[in-house]
Amino acid sequence: MSKNIVILTGAGISAESGISTFRDAGGLWEGHNIEDVASPKGWYKNQELVLDFYNKRRAQLKEVLPNEGHKALVDLEDHFRVYVVTQNVDDLHERAGSSDVLHLHGELKKVRSTGNESLVYTWEKDLVTGDLCEEGHQLRPHIVWFGEDVPELPKAAHLASKADIFIIVGTSLQVYPAAGLMQYTPLHCLMYYVDPNPFINHELKHFPNLEVIKKTAVSGLPELVNRLIAQYS
Repeated sequence: MSKNIVILTGAGISAESGISTFRDAGGLWEGHNIEDVASPKGWYKNQELVLDFYNKRRAQLKEVLPNEGHKALVDLEDHFRVYVVTQNVDDLHERAGSSDVLHLHGELKKVRSTGNESLVYTWEKDLVTGDLCEEGHQLRPHIVWFGEDVPELPKAAHLASKADIFIIVGTSLQVYPAAGLMQYTPLHCLMYYVDPNPFINHELKHFPNLEVIKKTAVSGLPELVNRLIAQYS
């Protein structure tokens, strides 16, 4: 019987493709306080700043490519049922070829209505003041900002609860609620944490099936994927 593999990815895997990360030194992201560009308060304070910030992030996607870490995860699909749960808002997993990707924190290439959250649109160009949904409300980035609910979390928790193998890559495991997903995994689940600087806290020590691989996604994931295919497919 084919195993279920769930992969939780964070900013580290995207950073290896050249994408700026949320948690830069000093709590800044390219000179901006996180709260100014990634919170409802920031949106109401300076809508133009927020729109410009995400327009630049969206444009940057055209300049970067999936890396060997992204591509390695795709190879798993030939042997297992694979689900990618990502904290990242870029589309690098999809461009690499992953077929089942759940974005916990939203997507750069989508926007949604400020008046009706169910109205979500694919968006490739700049988003500006005056871009409205079909009901006449201003559109905003389809991003889960700090202080907002994470609507995809129940689905992610369900996937984790069915995992035979759970892989964590490129995340500090300090951003909740995503960091708590491993708590939903079943007792038999094999766990792998791939990160050059893994954050090992007391909670991780409660998972006897956890193997820590102190490598980057680009170097560590291809090796892990080859090992899993050889052992379990």
